[in-house]
Amino acid sequence: MTADPGEGPHVRQLLGAYVLDALATDETRTVSRHLQSCDRCAADYVEVAEAVSLLALLSADDLLE
Repeated sequence: MTADPGEGPHVRQLLGAYVLDALATDETRTVSRHLQSCDRCAADYVEVAEAVSLLALLSADDLLE
């Protein structure tokens, strides 16, 4: 993998939708391939995935506080 942010387009702006399985099939493939070759975006993916899993632990009452 590479962590060079200068190599090609990155997919950070798509990670939230990717984690939620809300991308079109071609976008999902693009993000998946990119994550296999970019350390920086892969690390961002882990953070987004962790945040989404934590959101699932909140109740409606938690959101009102």
